Amino acid sequence: MSMIFKRPPIEERIAARQRELGPLKPGKVFPHAPAKFLFFFGVGVVVVTHVIALTALWWAH
Repeated sequence: MSMIFKRPPIEERIAARQRELGPLKPGKVFPHAPAKFLFFFGVGVVVVTHVIALTALWWAH
């Protein structure tokens, strides 16, 4: 136990939370909606930046 904050370490808190939630239901990929949103937002940012970069290279050629 961390003596500074009087709380268990973050690893133990994460493990306890995962035990609390249990396993995912079959066919479910994301444990909650914000995880799905962040994943698709990240993929969208990568795709848009690649399209912009390829367009810039094509115009510069």
